[in-house]
Amino acid sequence: MSQRFLLAVLFLWTAGAHAQLTPEHVARIQSVSEVAMQPQGDVVAYTVSVPADPLAENAAARRQLWLYDMESGAQQMILDTSANASGLAWTPDGSSLSFRARLEGDDATALHTYEVASGAMRRAVHHSASVGTYAWSPDGRHVAFIATMPAPPDNGLPYQPRIYEEADRQRPVYIAEAFANTDARPLFEDATAYALDWHPDGDRLAVMAAPDPLVDSRYVRQSVRVYSVATGEVVAEVDHRGKKGAVKWSPDGDRLAFLAGANLNDPAVGRLFVADAEGGAPVDVLPNLMGHAEAFEWVDGDAIRFLADIGTESIHGQIVVGEDDPEIFIPEGQAIWTAFSPNAGADRTALIGQTPQHPSELFLLDQDDALAERVTDSNPWLAEVALARQETVTHTARDGVELQGVMIYPLEETASPAPMVLLVHGGPESHVSNGWVTNYSRPGQTLAARGIAAFYPNYRGSTGRGVEFSLLSQGDPAGAEFDDLADARDHFVAVGLADSTAVGIAGGSYGGYATAWGSTYYSENFAAGVMFVGISDKVSKVGTTDIPDEEFYVHARKRPWDNWTYFLERSPIYYADQANTPLLIAHGEDDPRVDPGQSMEMYRHLKLRGSAPVRLVFYPGEGHGNRRATAQLDFHLRTLRWFEHYLNGPGGEMPPHEVDVAAMGG
Repeated sequence: MSQRFLLAVLFLWTAGAHAQLTPEHVARIQSVSEVAMQPQGDVVAYTVSVPADPLAENAAARRQLWLYDMESGAQQMILDTSANASGLAWTPDGSSLSFRARLEGDDATALHTYEVASGAMRRAVHHSASVGTYAWSPDGRHVAFIATMPAPPDNGLPYQPRIYEEADRQRPVYIAEAFANTDARPLFEDATAYALDWHPDGDRLAVMAAPDPLVDSRYVRQSVRVYSVATGEVVAEVDHRGKKGAVKWSPDGDRLAFLAGANLNDPAVGRLFVADAEGGAPVDVLPNLMGHAEAFEWVDGDAIRFLADIGTESIHGQIVVGEDDPEIFIPEGQAIWTAFSPNAGADRTALIGQTPQHPSELFLLDQDDALAERVTDSNPWLAEVALARQETVTHTARDGVELQGVMIYPLEETASPAPMVLLVHGGPESHVSNGWVTNYSRPGQTLAARGIAAFYPNYRGSTGRGVEFSLLSQGDPAGAEFDDLADARDHFVAVGLADSTAVGIAGGSYGGYATAWGSTYYSENFAAGVMFVGISDKVSKVGTTDIPDEEFYVHARKRPWDNWTYFLERSPIYYADQANTPLLIAHGEDDPRVDPGQSMEMYRHLKLRGSAPVRLVFYPGEGHGNRRATAQLDFHLRTLRWFEHYLNGPGGEMPPHEVDVAAMGG
């Protein structure tokens, strides 16, 4: 029986009413990924991310481009996944939608436009390298964009070595005349840009830039600069150190708003700042926000619309610069909002939102409405799938700190304690909201369908609860932050939900570090673990990662050479002799963030010193997480089988290392 035929049979079997969510379902989930409302408010453009068929090709998801007509409600696909459109924006007059894509005749990703009235496509900017983040000049005659500088000529030899970091090329801002098909000019060549915005007068550009293209510099060395478009000179600079996000001019051009960390030690880009156009120190306009700002737009005069995460929920509101309290348009509890786009009058807003019942979809909000209306259904088949109960749960750590997380109960709930898995997020400057939380690496609903509860803990150091909470884990790697995980496990055992003999732990990146710690130092607490792109040796981690300074400023707050023993004792490999937790380890072979050697060290130490089964799986061509469809499906299947075997099944010897595709359906 062919794999394609098997997939069709499995789908027919699972597509009936009250089917359980399976890995096959998860592998084909589509989601709305970008949104841009026309300034006139008549049309909304959005993209839909469509995954590849994992049984046909190991490829990354690609995007369709859609238009939604506000008057008729009609939805029209403009480009299919072959274009893979992204970077949606409207031309200043609102007549055309611009987007990045590689269409016929393009040698690299170019900037194209679609005129709504005529349906005509035009190429606005073509460059020798792919066009990255971009912005239209206020008069629509020019485009500023970010692109990689040309490579220098090689020496003509048939073999070229790769020079690590030193040969990385800057990504400056270029200025191009729109639709002219002429060469763009670099505004500067001595920095790498990440965000930009034109001054309303068209004579200046606000740019988020770092001194070099290294990832570490992006995190800890970006600055907010104002460049003269005519000369390329820096004419103003904002006095702020810390992580940076988007930057935008006020409508009158007198001020700049930007997202950033509160300071150099703040791990997240979550504060909304406003600075004078001439530079100087910025002001946090939401100082009392006990959460993290996620997106913003100037709408009128002194008013800024924003999205913010508050605990496991999110809000949409507006703050007037200089006032103390924001006006909240959408309070907590409606959906988890990830992006928004208002029209020119700000009386209509398009948003992207998700809930426990569905992944990201397009919503619309009129100024006088109390509820946003969902207008897309990217996965209609979900209506026929039974989803387990999901809610926010609060518990208390051993030192009295109040903690939150998202719980997915077993699909068929009983009075008896159930197997449970802690699905630990990475970062730790991240958090889990009470929206759609199931994917290939954190399979909450697919575990629930198999009778296994899934808890997503927002341990100390997580975002969503303000700067102070996100700093609680710093200077104490694997200390109180991971004690929180053991405390969460004990809480659910104490209330009778979790079976004390059948609790697992899984996570990626910093969540992989947590899993390694739970499988060694806290091994008596966990009956199985799945460690993905995780950390095992805090000493060698610093010497092999591409973000050693970010690691220092917002995590460890000390260097290994300050105390070698301390770093070793915060490494899971140090406790390998305590390990009796069966551990599945997986890693992308091309991971620049957490070197694959971290997983190799964990595997080898457990093989030599541990007393439980361990397996190591490498994914060729993957980096810090799996981007391609078959690799994602493979990891999802392996994760489910590992936990079923050790939490629900016979345990003992490991299951076979081959993946059973038939497991997709049940």
